[in-house]
Amino acid sequence: MATVAEWIEGARVRTLPNSVAPVLVGSGAAAAIGAFSLARAALALFVSLALQIGVNYANDYSDGVRGTDSDRVGPLRLVGSGVASPGAVKAAAFACFGLGAVAGLVLVSLSGQWWMLAIGAACIAGAWFYTGGEKPYGYSGFGEIAVFLFFGVIAVLGTEYVQADRVSWFGAAGAVAMGSFSAGVLVANNLRDVPTDRVAGKHTLAVRLGEVRTRVLYQVLVTIPFVVTVAAAFATPIALVGLVSIVFVVPAARRVARGETGLNLIPVLKQTGLAMLTWAVVTATAVGLT
Repeated sequence: MATVAEWIEGARVRTLPNSVAPVLVGSGAAAAIGAFSLARAALALFVSLALQIGVNYANDYSDGVRGTDSDRVGPLRLVGSGVASPGAVKAAAFACFGLGAVAGLVLVSLSGQWWMLAIGAACIAGAWFYTGGEKPYGYSGFGEIAVFLFFGVIAVLGTEYVQADRVSWFGAAGAVAMGSFSAGVLVANNLRDVPTDRVAGKHTLAVRLGEVRTRVLYQVLVTIPFVVTVAAAFATPIALVGLVSIVFVVPAARRVARGETGLNLIPVLKQTGLAMLTWAVVTATAVGLT
């Protein structure tokens, strides 16, 4: 039976900036147009965290029962390592999805935007079928596109919309930045796993592109948020504070450019996540308070 510490590690806490940062940006966008709601922002954050942890457990379960986690380089996998049963991990995933669905239902009822229930259902389906089902799209090279949409476009604009009943230019810009950072985290993760994924028949985008082009893709993705920052500064100069997050991107980009592999790429995931969270905090705060 897995210990509490192992369950926490299996939840992949280091990936949680991917769910926190978009909610911060969406809330900052709502605040910038005078529509911030603490209660709705808190519910949106709960939904985002629940779905993120749920998808992490779902991936652990699906990869584990397929055997693609049997020779991983990265952090502990509950099913792949044998410390938890597949049934228990699957149950944990659906428990998180259920909690997120309940909180989402409350959020939709408060906003009155009932059509957004369809988006919530799509998010849960996307979380499960990333590695679940007979033909998981994460095994076919579509993971980065899904991450851009779910952790960028939907998470940021959805958070803003349930508070403000509309989306703004900053919300749209922030959605692009968050989606790019999130996709960058996944690219780095899949770059690390190219050797084992290739053997396991897991055709991620990194496997399809090859390591050289995947490293270029990472550099492009982590550059986009800074292009967004400079562009946003023409409308709101204070947005330039987002450039501070470059202190985390530079060392990560250097590791990728140097051709680091395996365990040496794990810090890249952490640094990219910190860059994403830092960009979200400072930019959303600055723009939201102006």
